[in-house]
Amino acid sequence: MIRALSPATWDNYHDHVDPWVWWLIAAVGLGIPLVLTAMPEFGMVAVGAVAGAITDALGGGIVLQVVVFCAVSVALVAVVRPMAVRSRRQQPELRSGIEALKGRQAVVLERVDDGGGGRIKLAGEVWSARSLDPGQAYEPGQQVDVVEIDGATAVVM
Repeated sequence: MIRALSPATWDNYHDHVDPWVWWLIAAVGLGIPLVLTAMPEFGMVAVGAVAGAITDALGGGIVLQVVVFCAVSVALVAVVRPMAVRSRRQQPELRSGIEALKGRQAVVLERVDDGGGGRIKLAGEVWSARSLDPGQAYEPGQQVDVVEIDGATAVVM
């Protein structure tokens, strides 16, 4: 049977709800700004609130719940936040243009030497090429590595 609360019992409403429920409500409340602002600190404090709820569910008193909440929240902010900041600052290593061609392999189409008159097939395109080492020559069909791009000429070895 469902019993309606009279206005007199509204004052004691909080007495009927276990503290772990309040901790979970706080965790959800902290999760909302996490989603809206994408600030990971809110999530870390929300995890601290979940730890407070678990502490209550295991029978810990209110003082222990608050201590666990603070300890977990501070530990996460102190440990995880610096890692997240470092991760945001790192730029992905996406090489494009001629930088993406350096280090790739190519196939010699016409004899390549240090004079620069040869041709290679690099990334599906035909490039003029010259040898990095003086006196070194590469014959058609050989695989070469692109060391650098000098203008429109690939320097190979």
